Amino acid sequence: MSGHNKWAQIKRQKAVTDAKRSQIFSKLSKNISVEARLSDGKDSPSLRAAIEKAKKVNMPKDVIERAVKKGSEPSNQMEYIMYEAYGPGGAGIIIETLTDSRNRTAQEIKHLLSKNGFSLAGIGSVSWAFTKENTPQGMLWIPNTTTSLSDEDILALDNLIEEIESNDDVQDVYTNAE
Repeated sequence: MSGHNKWAQIKRQKAVTDAKRSQIFSKLSKNISVEARLSDGKDSPSLRAAIEKAKKVNMPKDVIERAVKKGSEPSNQMEYIMYEAYGPGGAGIIIETLTDSRNRTAQEIKHLLSKNGFSLAGIGSVSWAFTKENTPQGMLWIPNTTTSLSDEDILALDNLIEEIESNDDVQDVYTNAE
């Protein structure tokens, strides 16, 4: 009589969706904390935009308020850091992070890259192939040149980006692959 209990199936599905929501909420709350810190806890257009973004994904009000309060505290120091790397087939990768621990994040990114057979590139070694533009979605890295990849390189790049994006500190990942 296996499979008769629906709760076991529901529990597994709920765990997966809850994990995805948690990851999104943690990234958005970090963003809200940074904007609150920059505006000293006062109302500003960037803070309002971050809060609106959180409300669009149904982030609870108490979590938003906690993030604003955390960002207003003087002891909390969040910073944006950009990492550059070359991926499969020579595709350039830009990784934007928001972290409270520069050393921890650097080691996590290095570990994820080395686990897949890649390493960090020097400062400016990838960013020259991109232009940072202001779009309605925010500031985005737009590739100036693109790199064509084989099918197996595309799969390897997709797996690498998926692993990198699973890190809580990573905000965005950009690549110049076609």
